[in-house]
Amino acid sequence: MKKLLIVHTLTLFFITSPFLSESNFVFAQQDSNATGIEIKSSQDITQNDVSEKDKTSLNITDDVGINNIKDLFKFEKIIASLIILLAGFYLLKIITKILQYFAERSANYRISYKGTIPIIRLLGWSIIVYIIVAIIIQPPFGTLIAVSASLGIAVGLAAQDLIKNIFGGIMILFDRPFQVGDKINVGENYGEVLTIGLRSTRIVTGDDSVVSIPNSDIMNQAVSNSNSGEPNCQVVAEIFLPIDIDTVAVRDIALEAAKVSKYVYLNKPISVLFFNEVKENRSYLKMRLKAYVLDIRFEFAFKSEMTELIIRELLSNGILKKEDVS
Repeated sequence: MKKLLIVHTLTLFFITSPFLSESNFVFAQQDSNATGIEIKSSQDITQNDVSEKDKTSLNITDDVGINNIKDLFKFEKIIASLIILLAGFYLLKIITKILQYFAERSANYRISYKGTIPIIRLLGWSIIVYIIVAIIIQPPFGTLIAVSASLGIAVGLAAQDLIKNIFGGIMILFDRPFQVGDKINVGENYGEVLTIGLRSTRIVTGDDSVVSIPNSDIMNQAVSNSNSGEPNCQVVAEIFLPIDIDTVAVRDIALEAAKVSKYVYLNKPISVLFFNEVKENRSYLKMRLKAYVLDIRFEFAFKSEMTELIIRELLSNGILKKEDVS
């Protein structure tokens, strides 16, 4: 009897065991799906929280950027900047007028006084820009770098010639091949330097015409300086004479005429040179009288005076005939 009971029990166990394992698998799978759903929902909640935080931070950043821009362009700062610009402009203008006044009162110090004007203007505008940017506006360092880079790219693309002229003006001020008040020759233009600006240099020619020459052109060609900062300069008067004229007598008359001139600077040498030159199939002697004048502004007056005096003396002494100059 006991053996039959044991056999019956074992038979029931083997029959029901597969169903028990399948039910356990189903329950385990349901538990794992529920766990996965819970994890996914928690991840979604976390992602939503992160996106909300990102949106909040972006909104805060936008608000801070807008506030920084508004702070840079406050009405008070704009008014203060305009006041500094106008005050600096008129102050530099007054200083320039004072220096020009004292420069014109003395020929010995005219070039020295005028030579300081471009440097003072450059330093003055640099100080004005520094006051406006660093003291009044006070932009953040990052904003200043970004704006400077943007302006640099924009200006570099749109105003390349202007930048060349500005760098040329700065190089002229520091290298000083000439200064205000010098007599220079640039290309076909010769005259006294009036101003040296950041964009161009202005000179006044012998016929009282003001010529503006871009600084980039000056830097790319040869420039001759007649006086190099000194108040006196050499002047050359040229006269064409017959080939058979008495050169000894002509030299004596030319030297005497130069020595008695009120424009001549006697501390430097006077010389008379003769050159042979052919014009219109005829041979001539070209006399060159080289002397220094007290003031560079006497250049053309001295040259005219020498031409008149020498020809008149040659005619009155019979050395030169009227038909030779007609």
